[in-house]
Amino acid sequence: MRIYFAGSIRGGCQDAALYHDIVRLLQKHGEVLTEHVADAELRVLGQDIGDCKIHDRDLDWLKKSDYLVAEVTTPSLGVGYEIGKATEWGKPVLCLYRQENGRSLSAMISGCKAATVRTYQSPAELTGILEEFFQDN
Repeated sequence: MRIYFAGSIRGGCQDAALYHDIVRLLQKHGEVLTEHVADAELRVLGQDIGDCKIHDRDLDWLKKSDYLVAEVTTPSLGVGYEIGKATEWGKPVLCLYRQENGRSLSAMISGCKAATVRTYQSPAELTGILEEFFQDN
């Protein structure tokens, strides 16, 4: 099973440790094609390969994946784009959202019938959420 993990890279510096935890949990279910999203240095240095190459590479990985799991607490145009493509291509999509004061999830995500949205407060809750998602899909 191949899993595409999506999380805000350019705007999600504060979530690097959380993304690492999520990738580690996802690896129990299959191959994570986008482990680099959890790399703290990526957030500081960025990727020096150009935006077009990043776009094309990531879409290629998304096409090859069986599932998309996205952490959507920190808004990201890129993650939204990936969710849109994955649902268009009929891939099972899981969106993980931590409810925070002053923030609400986009209606384009929460209202998408082709995506499963699960709220959580701590990484400890993710094990059960992931197990349920992969069993159901």
